[in-house]
Parts: sequence; structure tokens; C-alpha cells
Amino acid sequence: MTQIKKPPFGLYIHWPYCVSKCPYCDFNSHVAQTIDHAQWAQAFEAELHRVFQESKGQKVSSIFFGGGTPSLMAPQTVNRILETTASLWGLCDDVEITLEANPTTVESDTFANFKHAGINRLSIGIQSLRPDALKFLGRAHSVEEGYRALELAAKTFDRYSFDLIYARPNQNLADWQDELTQALSLSAGHLSLYQLTIEPGTAFYKDNVPAAEENLGADLFDLTQTMMEKAGMPAYEISNHAKPGDESRHNLVYWQGDDYIGIGPGAHSRLNNFAIHQIYKPDLWLNGVLENGTGEQKRKKLAPDERAVELLMMGLRLKNGINCEKFQQVSGKSLQSCLDPDGLDLLLTHDLIEWDQQHLRPTYEGRKCLDGVLEKLIRL
Repeated sequence: MTQIKKPPFGLYIHWPYCVSKCPYCDFNSHVAQTIDHAQWAQAFEAELHRVFQESKGQKVSSIFFGGGTPSLMAPQTVNRILETTASLWGLCDDVEITLEANPTTVESDTFANFKHAGINRLSIGIQSLRPDALKFLGRAHSVEEGYRALELAAKTFDRYSFDLIYARPNQNLADWQDELTQALSLSAGHLSLYQLTIEPGTAFYKDNVPAAEENLGADLFDLTQTMMEKAGMPAYEISNHAKPGDESRHNLVYWQGDDYIGIGPGAHSRLNNFAIHQIYKPDLWLNGVLENGTGEQKRKKLAPDERAVELLMMGLRLKNGINCEKFQQVSGKSLQSCLDPDGLDLLLTHDLIEWDQQHLRPTYEGRKCLDGVLEKLIRL
């Protein structure tokens, strides 16, 4: 009997430590005085061996080191994780291996060491090219350090991306146009451009920092799309822009509903329609792996309706939207059965959704108000 070949999956590694905690950040990131890198390397390797037992027969298509600030990791730890992953599952020939970095953790040899360890794509947390904005955002680096990080990235890696945050308080269209023009001159084919959101639990939320006024936010979004289209880097996802072929293949794993495994404090997985969560606090995760043999906290088999809602919410972030055939393969439900017919008609009438029975995708205007689109569209 011919064995069905399982599709490849993405692997996410979470490094939870940062130099400092930014006031807008709601990620699982922490500041620590001392870190036992040998223990962390041992724990990551042990957890890879454990999760391998339920994902045999699948290769790894992408690996993403996120955080926190993974450029604080020892390059030897990164190399050990990559070698273990390759020996267990095997890597696809065109595997994408991304590491997030902050300019404060960059020295002359840092990027070269990570490239030697196996990283082939860098994602740099620049966030702004303006000194006053960096101070407001609580960033530990200067504009000059940001330039230096981008210069080193360009010399070291064929593929790199960086993040910017816009729609900041007191930012106007002319300011953003100037800053984005500057960013485009420094880019290498991919930019992540996020509007500032004030998330519960962050320092900005506690201090009542205002989000951008709605109309200004919409104008800033329109300006961003126009400039990025003109530069040949259109949005392939609401906040992510790339030249064709330079899209983040790892992030597409999430948005397209493919399997992925997350390892590290607070990481989560979608594997065979199970939602799996790892222990959130770094010290408890480390102890769990080294003393109890697992970093897993809980898992749940997702019902078809639950998986369908996830696929809708993630897939409609993409410019290309959702493929109906793949949606049914993953969720076990037809896409049309998950859509509210009245809501769908309303969204089609107002040109917020495109639907040809094979693909469901948001229009340009639909992506601008995606939360409202999803509220009208999802029947479940």
C-alpha cells in the first residue's frame, strides 16, 4: 500500500527574553538579569525530540525564531536547534529560516555568527527611523544603530525584512510619507508596517495612550498602500508587503492554515487539528521540560466549527484570501456552509468581499474594515 506523504510544516521557536520591555508590547517577553544558555539549549533540544514523536514523516518548510529578542540567543544554541530539527524531520530544500533581531543586540560579528549557525533570513525590529518616535515607543536603540543593523543585514543576508510602527500620536501624512520613503530606500524586498494598537495589559494601555483617530488611521493606511504598490511591494497580508517571491513563507503557514509546531514559553501549535499550548512562564517552561519531560501545558482537539472560524479569521487577512478546496480539506466543512448568506450578500453589494465559488477574498476596502467584515460574514 502506498503511504500518503504528509505535507511539510512550519516550526516556531520562542525565545522569551529582551533587553527591556517596550510599552506597546503584549508578547510573552521578559527581562532577566542572568540566563543559563546551556540549560535553554538542552531544553529546546529535548522538546524537539518529544514533539517529533507525533509528527514523524513530515519535513520542515520554515523555521522562525521569535520572541522576545532571539538575537540575544547564543548562536551555538540556534545551530544546535537547527541541527536537531534537520536530523529528526529533515528540511525542505528551500527551507526559510528566520531570526528576529533588535539593533541593540547587533555587533560587527553578530549577524555573521547567526548566518554561520544556519539563519538565512533576518527580521529586524527597527519600528521607527525618527529619534522622538523611538523614545516614545520605548526602544533601546538609536536611529544610527538602526541604520547600522540594516547595513550589516544587507551585507550578510540575501533576504531580510524590518518592521515599522505608524499611526503614532501626533504623526501626520507628510511625516509618514517621508519616513516610509526613507524606509523603502533601505529595504530588500519585504517590509512589515503595523498601525499602532493599544493592547490591554501594556504600559500604553495603563497610561491611556490614545490610538490614532479613525479617519487619520484610514488615510495613513491608504497612503501606505499607494506608496508600497508604486514601489513594487504590494500588501500580501494586511500589514505585510513584499516584492513577488519575497513574502515571509513562515507567516504564510499561519495565514493559510497549514500545520505548525511551536516550542518555547507560551508557544502554540496547530497539528492535525489539535490546538496545543506550551507553558507560558519561562522559568516554569524550563523546569517542565528539564524536570518533567514536557513543556506542554494543554491541548484540545478543535471541532470543525472552531477550525473553520480560525481559517476564516486568518485567511481573510491575505490579499489572495481563502481557497475553498483547501478550506474543506483542513476544516472538514464546506466554506459556503460557514458563511452567513445575508451577510455575504451585504458585503458583496458594498464591494467588501469577492466570491467566485472557488476563492473568498476581501477587497481593498474590505481589508480596511476586516473586523466588521468577519462579524457579518461568519455564520458559526
